[in-house]
Amino acid sequence: MPELPEVEVTRLGVKPHVDGKKVSEVVLRREGLRWPFPANLRELILHQTILATGRRGKYLLLHFAHGSLLIHLGMSGNLRIMPSKTPPQKHDHVDILLDEQMLRLTDPRRFGAVLWHDNADGSLEEHLLLRRLGVEPLTDHFTADFLFQQARQRNAAIKQVLLAGDIVVGVGNIYASESLFRAGINPKTAANRISLKRYQALTIAIREVLALAISRGGSSLKDFVGADGKTGYFQQSYFVYDRAGEPCRVCQGTIRHIVQGQRSSFYCVNCQK
Repeated sequence: MPELPEVEVTRLGVKPHVDGKKVSEVVLRREGLRWPFPANLRELILHQTILATGRRGKYLLLHFAHGSLLIHLGMSGNLRIMPSKTPPQKHDHVDILLDEQMLRLTDPRRFGAVLWHDNADGSLEEHLLLRRLGVEPLTDHFTADFLFQQARQRNAAIKQVLLAGDIVVGVGNIYASESLFRAGINPKTAANRISLKRYQALTIAIREVLALAISRGGSSLKDFVGADGKTGYFQQSYFVYDRAGEPCRVCQGTIRHIVQGQRSSFYCVNCQK
């Protein structure tokens, strides 16, 4: 599934092509994906100007004067910039034309979403899908003190707490595993048993891992490509994720694999206590 870095890579890729551009046509080839498309989506944004792009967690946002379009890439989707006359392929479900170019949403498994939030309905942050999201990990609101205090009442494993998304958003499975390795924290450790000092190391690690992943175009494990159609290469830098049985790049110990909450976790028993 595209995680925060992949969505941010997509946002950065489309931003120069869509900010300030007027929608010249909207093509919907289905009635919806994970949820139905807004019934009047074409009328809502046709001939309207995209004022700016944004992101909240794993949701890409296109802001208009009267509301915002929320786009989720689902399990295997991507959003690309291409010439507006490019013929559609089997899994190309939505085109937003901007004269000579267009945004095309491709989603083979159809778990993505295209939704609308009208300004008349209140703050975008109060949208049903956004209101319970945690803080953004790349903002000043994400601090060691904040994470430490929020975790005091959580006896679940730290890996699962990070994935829950209600404290900090967007630290998905790959990046949680890599961040915990950098911080030297075992993914099975209860969140409320981790000291403030170790949370300081973890917040730094999360920021560094996410920033590095964004700079390298994200992780292209299956279907993800950026807005320009190119694959990311952060997966070439993994220390633990998907490396079960291989030697640790730091201590040469063996990388272990366990399942936590139906999600795979990878860690080094020597480096992560």
